[in-house]
Amino acid sequence: MSDFPANADVVIVGLGGIVGASTVHHLIERGWTRIVGIDKSAIPTDIGSTSHASDFCYATSHDPMTCYTTMYSINFFAARDRYDRVGGLEVARVGDDERMEELKRKVTSGRAFGTRAHMIDAAEAKRRFPLLEEDVIQGALWDPDAGLVKPRSQVFSGELVDEAVATGHLSAWPNTACTGLIIEDGRIRGVETPRGRVEADYVVVCAGLWGRLIANMAGEDLPIMPLDHPLTFFGPYEAFAGTGKDIGYPLLRDQGNSAYLRDTGDPKTPEGGQIEWGYYEEKAPRLVHPRDILEKDQARLSPSQRDLEMEQIIEPLEKAMELTPILGELGYDEKRSFNGLLQVTTDGGPSIGESTAVRGLWYAESVWVKDGPGTGKVLADWMTDGITELDHHGIDIARYQPFQREADYIEARCYETAFKVYNPPVHDREPYTAARDARRSPFWAREQALGAHFMEGGGWERAHGYESNAHLLDQYAERVPVRENEWDNRHFWRVSNAEQLKLSDDVGMINLSHFFIIDVAGPDAEALLEYASVAKVGGDTPVGKGIYTHFLDAKGGVRADLTILRLAADRYRIIDGGDTGHRDLIWLQRMVDDHGFDVRLTDQTEDFGCLGVWGPNARRVLKPLAAEPDALDADQFPFAHFREITLAGVTVLAFRISYVGEQGWELHFNYDDGLALWDALAEANVTPVGIETYANSRRLEKSLRLQNADLRTEYNLIEAGLTRPKVKPADFHGKSAYLEQRNQASQPAYLCTLGMVDNRDQRGVARYPLGHLPVVDPGNGEVLVDAKGRRSFTTSIAYGPTVGRNLMMAYLPADYCEAGRELAIEYFNESYPVRVESVGYQPIYDPDNERPRS
Repeated sequence: MSDFPANADVVIVGLGGIVGASTVHHLIERGWTRIVGIDKSAIPTDIGSTSHASDFCYATSHDPMTCYTTMYSINFFAARDRYDRVGGLEVARVGDDERMEELKRKVTSGRAFGTRAHMIDAAEAKRRFPLLEEDVIQGALWDPDAGLVKPRSQVFSGELVDEAVATGHLSAWPNTACTGLIIEDGRIRGVETPRGRVEADYVVVCAGLWGRLIANMAGEDLPIMPLDHPLTFFGPYEAFAGTGKDIGYPLLRDQGNSAYLRDTGDPKTPEGGQIEWGYYEEKAPRLVHPRDILEKDQARLSPSQRDLEMEQIIEPLEKAMELTPILGELGYDEKRSFNGLLQVTTDGGPSIGESTAVRGLWYAESVWVKDGPGTGKVLADWMTDGITELDHHGIDIARYQPFQREADYIEARCYETAFKVYNPPVHDREPYTAARDARRSPFWAREQALGAHFMEGGGWERAHGYESNAHLLDQYAERVPVRENEWDNRHFWRVSNAEQLKLSDDVGMINLSHFFIIDVAGPDAEALLEYASVAKVGGDTPVGKGIYTHFLDAKGGVRADLTILRLAADRYRIIDGGDTGHRDLIWLQRMVDDHGFDVRLTDQTEDFGCLGVWGPNARRVLKPLAAEPDALDADQFPFAHFREITLAGVTVLAFRISYVGEQGWELHFNYDDGLALWDALAEANVTPVGIETYANSRRLEKSLRLQNADLRTEYNLIEAGLTRPKVKPADFHGKSAYLEQRNQASQPAYLCTLGMVDNRDQRGVARYPLGHLPVVDPGNGEVLVDAKGRRSFTTSIAYGPTVGRNLMMAYLPADYCEAGRELAIEYFNESYPVRVESVGYQPIYDPDNERPRS
């Protein structure tokens, strides 16, 4: 064996699993060389979750990135003849109407994101999977692309590593644990192992179940937890004897029972001659901290295969036998059955991307086999180019704020996520119940007393509506529909729509204390923000001016949407979204590191609160509270400007801006001073209005874009309808791509606002859709696809009470971008007519007395 290398360009920690092997393959494909891969186990792994994974792949998901990585992985396996595309069923039992509706919703999401799932009846399901009891189910989803990695993902991982070693670009070292990370001045410099240290400028952690322990070496934690997952085997089952198949029947998901089933093919294949039944705990999931995982010499099977007691599964197993009686007919193999550890996360998404604490340290953690190769591609593209084909905000580890990396938070949220792996269906707006109240605004007690309906965003408890405003439903009853369908009404409060109408008729106050606030100060504050922003924020931009702007990635994709206030020549304040601000803070900090800007970035989020006061009577109400009432006059206080004023004795930074289309101000103040301001406004009979109006319903009426929803890195500013009149002379990140995009005669797609023409379903019930819904050409029934292959689906959707209809945004191919054009959307596998209301930025509702934020 050759000598252990002393240096490398990149070290892969956890080479033996599907993620590590896929990552090294794609890094080499992107031109990386001098790679060292280490693993604490054999290569391929004999102790990680890849060693015992069920290896099946389903392409059904409500998330575009997951569909992307899964479909890429399926095609990657298939191109190497390591995939059996046997198809997969997901069934709904008789009486489980909620599951049946969820299957329809999955079909709709599949249409949106390019998968081929569709519904079939019980008889067709029985024909495809003869082991089913037909009379137990009412229908099923059929995914023709579902299948099995053959013969095992463990074998496949070994093949990828062998190929990489053969290129001469990878040196692979099994039984070589990472015992420490070498970090200097906030940058990774290598790893420590029992064989010696390897110096490298990049380290990628693909350590799976042990990933948190590696992160701890860098002084940080990852929001993931290993979880027991019962895997049981029944046999012998010899229906496919002599066929040589690794699997004979399609895959079966019985998610109403939180379970799945598959055969293991020919008895002569490695795992053959059995039926495998897997279950996800619904009542008492068992989390396991990675520090408590046994070592290899201590475990009966392996460290990731823990002993299983029959009583842990007896109830769901009995229910499974109703659907597939074969389980009761075959013998239970107690010795082979076990609890296989897999990982769950605090928000259901993986942890991928560069560490927020250590530059050059990258993570690819909590990834299923079905997403392994796709994740390897995403990570390799990200490390090489800084960009990925799809917007990666939902997997970026930088999305987690510091409080979301605390041990108690991680355990509480992962425990709740464990219940949602398979069952029940997770609603588009479903809030977490664990680890709540992490952040409360100064008004929290007042809002509680008003009967606030709290949801969470960025850790903040945010009121979406107030029970105290229920009387408004009498006033606006004819304009605020009752949502008869339970799914459409779940986690929605009808009073929210009435509050919006009251704000437009009079005045309302909206708690915006969830804003992520970043102060930027120092000699290079102007230079940093000028380079980061598309809009001009420096030069002759006056102190006291607020600038709405964007950050772009290198290809001109929109990665941030925010407002910057110029406080002084060398001091700025960024007002950002509660869920997006931390990623933007990390983005800016990396620019500081890479370019050597002399600047300080300070997270001020918990130091300030904010109230938005808007409506035709906003100025009239605020003047009596102001120390200098005339200063609020329109000619004295221009739009998009800010200044310090005193209201009810409270010093306030008042910013004349509107995200709801009504005149008024954002009122920013020191956190501890907020309660006095709230009370003064309440005394003046200003109606508290929930965040539903601000974030959803009025925003759609105003055609205002939301980052990570309507604004995504797959699309540029011109397509999003946010082209600026001029391009500033100063250089900025993504400028060359932006100039090229502006010089094109037309774009492949444009963001449009659509209105629902008829929202009644097949039963005549009015529907109020949620989620990402495919946009369809009613002439041919096909989902719209633009010249770059991007599919059209709703990016935002809400009912607008001011205009009296469901509104939505979607990127449409240029040929379809025509106001009045009739199209269709699909919701729960039913089609509804919609009309293009506007192309680009053009509000559906726009009062005369105020301009849009942009």
